[in-house]
Amino acid sequence: MPLASTRRTGLVEQVITQIRTQIDSGEWRVGDRIPTETELSDQLEVGRNTVREAVRALAHTGLLEIRQGAGTFVRASSELAGALRRRVERGKLRETLEVRRALEVEAARLAATRRTDTDLEELNTQLRRRKAAHDVGDPAAFVDSDVALHRAVVRASHSPLLIELYSNLTPGITEGIASMVLEDGTETVPIDHTPLVAAIRDRDPDAAAQETTRFIDELLEENQD
Repeated sequence: MPLASTRRTGLVEQVITQIRTQIDSGEWRVGDRIPTETELSDQLEVGRNTVREAVRALAHTGLLEIRQGAGTFVRASSELAGALRRRVERGKLRETLEVRRALEVEAARLAATRRTDTDLEELNTQLRRRKAAHDVGDPAAFVDSDVALHRAVVRASHSPLLIELYSNLTPGITEGIASMVLEDGTETVPIDHTPLVAAIRDRDPDAAAQETTRFIDELLEENQD
């Protein structure tokens, strides 16, 4: 999606809007390095000071992150996601787990009722990836597949608002999961998600909710501080 040149009024606001549009459209994803001030200035036909002010405003909201000497990166998919991420970072792991419990138990219940064959295929794919990462002792791959599995459960709920809320919390949830995975790819509290996927496969909402409650309660018990 090409950037359009701006009009000569409200320049900072226009630049902010265009940057948001690039992120909302998926053109710039979380973790991506955005163009430099000079590049943005040329594309938008505004001064570098205008670009700098817009970038700083979006960094303040948590949407962007300015890394000295490295550039500016997309930190969150929305201002809400940025604000939630900052809040999660200030909180304790236990708080994150409590929020996960509230969202994921209901997501699992709904997924067992509403899942499609495509949803089930994705769940099984992420379950296999998770096991493979565990077996070879790859912590980064394990965290990635574990997060992907939980997100797949939430998406299988087919509840748009629940999916959006969870998506906005995902960066913080990812950091929480990573803190519970050791360097050899094993978990501080070993969790088997096979029963959860089986409950969703069998369209058993009570079993899916109970299984989600069980493993999160185990994590909560381990992280009581």
